[in-house]
Amino acid sequence: MERVLIDLESADWGNFIRWHFQMPELKTTIRNFPDGESYIRVEESVKGREVIIVCSLNNPNKKTLELILLCKTLRENGASRVGLIAPYLPYMRQDKQFHPGEGITAEYYASILSDNFNWLITADPHLHRIPKLNNIFTITTRTIHAAPFIADWILKNIKNPVIIGPDHESKQWVKKVANNAHAPYIVLNKLRPGDTEVKETIPDMRKYEGYTPVILDDIISTGKTMINAIKNLVKMRVEPPICIGVHAVFAAGAYEEMMAEGAKEIITCNTIKHSTNKIDISDGLINIL
Repeated sequence: MERVLIDLESADWGNFIRWHFQMPELKTTIRNFPDGESYIRVEESVKGREVIIVCSLNNPNKKTLELILLCKTLRENGASRVGLIAPYLPYMRQDKQFHPGEGITAEYYASILSDNFNWLITADPHLHRIPKLNNIFTITTRTIHAAPFIADWILKNIKNPVIIGPDHESKQWVKKVANNAHAPYIVLNKLRPGDTEVKETIPDMRKYEGYTPVILDDIISTGKTMINAIKNLVKMRVEPPICIGVHAVFAAGAYEEMMAEGAKEIITCNTIKHSTNKIDISDGLINIL
């Protein structure tokens, strides 16, 4: 079965697929009518072909409907299978009903994608109470893990790192990065009283004198977790920390605030396009696509 590509990102992931797998790109037209509705047209035959769509799903409310309409258009025109590579997968935060009347949107979003695609590849989804994606998806899912790529970047670019995890839930992931980077690690205790408020405590850093603190998290959104860690490290008069995140969500003003509070540098993986992208994890597709 011939596979063809639709790259909705025009970024590293699509370029990697075109180059490594020698996969042709499908010609499509996607534009908006004056009233905001989407116009979608497939410009060449997809009958009997498997179509792979690359689309990172930050800003999901804006992107998802157009993505689903594109998928249905492909099937209507004869595509045998449609797969989705979404380097960033949203809606994984609300994985239980915390308060009466709430929706478990992680399950709902998984159902929407499962109803339209044959398979999904993503990178480090934000899972806590859901052990693995297959618990909520009814299609085949595969995950690229950023930890080896982050560890390799740390080894090549940071002298004497000490890896700092933001909370207990990050321990297993932070430990893996630290072990691969041959570095010590510590994990903070974090409390989140509200959606935008985070409080945390940092262990005694005196034994890490001469080390470069590296604060590690999977998603940088409001940045409050890292900002509080930065503030505490500044009070301890240690070297300015380097902040590393997988997904560069960055709420408005978050990047600027993190730098203003004393971050030496902010580094992210290329799952969401951002000026901080310095760690390319698209090579992870080699063994699973």
